Amino acid sequence: MKIVSREQILQFIEKHSDAKGAIESWWQETIEANWREPKDIKERYRTVSFLGGNIVIFNIKGNNYRLVVKIAYQQKTVLIKWIGTHAEYDKQQF
Repeated sequence: MKIVSREQILQFIEKHSDAKGAIESWWQETIEANWREPKDIKERYRTVSFLGGNIVIFNIKGNNYRLVVKIAYQQKTVLIKWIGTHAEYDKQQF
């Protein structure tokens, strides 16, 4: 998969360095993935959540952080929409 918006991830890691390893693992697994449908993601990430419009929410670093992406399955593209803490997530609308 191709990931768009790397800058957003780098900015997040600067603020939350404790999440660096978890984010890097997610990044590597994602670029190596070949997700064709939500079921493919759920097989690897059991705690993932799905919203309409191909929005996927990943729990990062033991559920301390949330990563929200939009996936274009046919184009094999993952767009980073938002990343932050659970408290920040609760204030978001997707």
